[in-house]
Amino acid sequence: MPGLTASIFQGPTVPIDLSKIRAIDVHVHAEISCHDPEDPVMGQYFDAASAYFKAPRERPKMPEIIELYRETQIALVLFTVDCESGMGAKRVSNYEVAEQALKNDDICIAFASIDPHKGKYGAREARDLIENYGVKGFKFHGIAQNAHPADRMAYPIYEVIAEYGLPAIFHTGHSGMGTGMPGGGGMRLKYGQPMLIDDVAVDFPDMKIILAHPSWPWVDESLSMALHKNNVFIDLSGWSPKYFPKQVIQYANTQLKHKMLFGSDFPLIHPDKWIATAKEVGFREEVMPGILKDNAAKLLGLT
Repeated sequence: MPGLTASIFQGPTVPIDLSKIRAIDVHVHAEISCHDPEDPVMGQYFDAASAYFKAPRERPKMPEIIELYRETQIALVLFTVDCESGMGAKRVSNYEVAEQALKNDDICIAFASIDPHKGKYGAREARDLIENYGVKGFKFHGIAQNAHPADRMAYPIYEVIAEYGLPAIFHTGHSGMGTGMPGGGGMRLKYGQPMLIDDVAVDFPDMKIILAHPSWPWVDESLSMALHKNNVFIDLSGWSPKYFPKQVIQYANTQLKHKMLFGSDFPLIHPDKWIATAKEVGFREEVMPGILKDNAAKLLGLT
């Protein structure tokens, strides 16, 4: 781990100037390293996902992503997905993501991803990334990681996240990764069921949990959890808003208006396209500032 011998993090960064941005995208993928070639195993899944989303096959590198977001005046939460055990694909380094974010801390926030199978060693990496690289949260993907979210092997990692009071994003619902591949690319959709994360929300009440995506086909489970648990939030990434189930918009307009977060799933969905579509699907005008920026700013400690 690079941070065990050296640190590039010099303490708290200057907070993002919220007056200079129009939104915060809490779900942006760093899928290509600036230094290493694309992993051939992951490349097969990229091919299938691009076909499913009708998105360009080419994946932008992190500096290109950050520059795009700076030009559009949108802050971003950037992360990779560590699925080395579940998919056998080499991950993009968390340290590389963190270094890019520190260089661009006016617009970019680094989350890290650690395969739950790494257990206590993963917890060691998590602590190093927080203390020495300024990582502000974590990303888990039970389907890609072939892991039940509440499996006790992940708890040492969760304990570190909770200790520092940081948020964690958990993939929920269907997975574009593996769609159309033989046997779904070996990925099990059952680990995307939101209710599997309910135990985590109970056992780690100090960890803010973000349920990623509208959670289809278990939409109502995520809405129920966000209503029931004060530490559970929902990001609306991975779908064009025109395809949102009606109850997502209903609750975003009412009881969960402070719990809904804008996320795009870039590079598969462009943030500007998501925002433009969201303005046409029935969200009340008065809730849009919260969804686009204010709710995330509060959750991420930017206010």
